[in-house]
Amino acid sequence: MTKKLLRLMTELSSRKWLSSMMGRFSHSRLSRGIIPTFIKSYQIPAHEAEKEIYEYRTLNEFFSRRLKPGMRPIHEGEHVLTSPVDAKITAMGEITSGTILNVKGQDYSVAELLNFSPHLELYKHGYVFVLYLSPTDYHRIHSPITGVKVESEHIKGRCYPVNDFGMTQMKSVLCRNERLITYIKGALGEVAVVKVGAMNVSSIRYDDETANSWRNGDPLAYFEFGSTVVLLIQDGAFTPRTDLRTGDHVRMGQLLGQLHPHKG
Repeated sequence: MTKKLLRLMTELSSRKWLSSMMGRFSHSRLSRGIIPTFIKSYQIPAHEAEKEIYEYRTLNEFFSRRLKPGMRPIHEGEHVLTSPVDAKITAMGEITSGTILNVKGQDYSVAELLNFSPHLELYKHGYVFVLYLSPTDYHRIHSPITGVKVESEHIKGRCYPVNDFGMTQMKSVLCRNERLITYIKGALGEVAVVKVGAMNVSSIRYDDETANSWRNGDPLAYFEFGSTVVLLIQDGAFTPRTDLRTGDHVRMGQLLGQLHPHKG
């Protein structure tokens, strides 16, 4: 099968109605029976789950599971930035004049990613992590800093896959898919947590719609099926860990780097 045909099939399958249909199945009691197969296929560490497997009523309920207390220790320290998710780092680095360079071979516009929000001015020379969650990963998203909500924006879009094929063969997936963006202001500046929907994701939801502030590591949101988080840090306010590299896997709560007063 040619890449051209695969791209065409992906375009057709990115329609919201198809993802909604898959979402309805994953919420149904019928989906409960495939949970053991799902665990085996993706080698999911089910022992970390908050509940026993038989207690989950649907595949979606298992997929968006919470974990037992203590499974993800939060790195402590003053002005730290921690990973909001369990994920593979697919890109990381400084943002160049509003452009995120070389995400799976493509460059991305911060303006398009943030739907031309006025907030984009803070990130034109900031820092970015692109964090891909595979089906194996824990799919809840936590706050990477201690801070208060400045704004939240939901951007409607497509449901392209964010796996290797989608990210390399489809154009600007991160800017075309559905996104839920949370802007959080901490003591030393602002971060944007961009939650990007994906193929067969029925929704991205806040853990608590009424929450307006979070401690580092507090629950923020969750995906219903796999996706990506793009984490943007304000210009001149962040120094990453020196040992992190693209391709590394991180766990929620692990240190990504240190925040510091804005330079310039």
